This record gives sequence, structure tokens and C-alpha cells, in this order.
Amino acid sequence: MEAFKTLTSTVAPLDRTNVDTDQIIPKQFLKRIERTGYGDFLFFDWRQTPEGKPVAEFVLNDPRYHDAKILVAGKNFGCGSSREHAAWALSDFGFRVVIAPTFADIFFSNAGKNGIVLVRLSEGEVETLLRNAETIPGYKLTVSLQDQTVTDDRGFKASFEVDPFRKYCLLEGLDDIGLTLRHAAELDKYETQHDHATWLQAK
Repeated sequence: MEAFKTLTSTVAPLDRTNVDTDQIIPKQFLKRIERTGYGDFLFFDWRQTPEGKPVAEFVLNDPRYHDAKILVAGKNFGCGSSREHAAWALSDFGFRVVIAPTFADIFFSNAGKNGIVLVRLSEGEVETLLRNAETIPGYKLTVSLQDQTVTDDRGFKASFEVDPFRKYCLLEGLDDIGLTLRHAAELDKYETQHDHATWLQAK
């Protein structure tokens, strides 16, 4: 998992509330066995018509936001089913940060384990960021996980809370496997002792 310290990026505004995981990654793509390649299907039903034509007015089809790594959305982002594929799709598409007033609990956990920083700001602050991203060409934010701040070059500044353990894992780039491997030496020692004890008992 890629470590996260500070990111400055264009902002993509998704002015919708209650964005659920089936909208983030529709169920027909859950049969894939890989953890990569889901970015092509992010918001699939919103990005194209039933005939397969791009929806020009959808934010991710707007060339102004093609390099955005920060997504700003309405409250209750990531609600619905507990599919980890939603976090995979956002990450694979290139998003490192999602800012919203509230997030669904299971999605919040899945996103953190996949290197995505979720930032809770007030509805008023999120509304300001949405309007700025929609109206200011090339609008960018800087998100500092170390300082727990969101800033722009126009005077906006907001602070956010983050669980200390989650912050540590994101700063160090540690997912569940990475955390386990940090104790590889102790695990190897335990396994060696366990195997030796089993051998002695079998004699």
C-alpha cells in the first residue's frame, strides 16, 4: 500500500448524497477475481448511457477533472452493501482522498485499508469545496494527513479528525498484510519453537 503524507491535487466535485457502493461499483463487476482494473467501472452506470455512450455532464467525463485525485461528495458516502470492491475501484481510478460530511462505517474501514484517506468536514465546508471545484478552473486542494488539514491557495482551511492507528497505517503505507509482516521475525521464531516442541512431543 502506498504511504500517504501530503497530497495537492485537482478536485472532482460529486454533488450527490447517499452515494452507495452499488453506484460506486455495480454488482455485475463483482465476479472479477483480481483486485485491480476496477477503475474502468467506477460509477459505471453514471458515466455512460445504457447504449454505452459517455454522459458528457458527469463529472468524471469532464476533462477539467481528468487528473483529480481528490473527490468531494455529499453526506453518507459509501452506504449500502459492504463490498470492498468500492474502495478498490476508487483507488484504481486514482483517487487518494474522498471528502464528505459523513461516510458509511464499513466503507470507511475498507477505504482506510486500501490507502484512501477519508476526510470528514462539515456540510458547510463541503458545500464550499463543491462550489469552488465546479466554478474555479483547475481548483486544487492540499490534504495533509500529518497535520490533519485541508487547505487551498484562497484562504480555505479546515481540520479533520482521524483515528491514531489508522493515521499511522496510512502514513507508513501499511495494510493488514504489511502490519503482519512487521512482525515476521517474531512469527518465524514462534513457528520454529512450536515445530521443535511438536517434534519433541512426538519422540
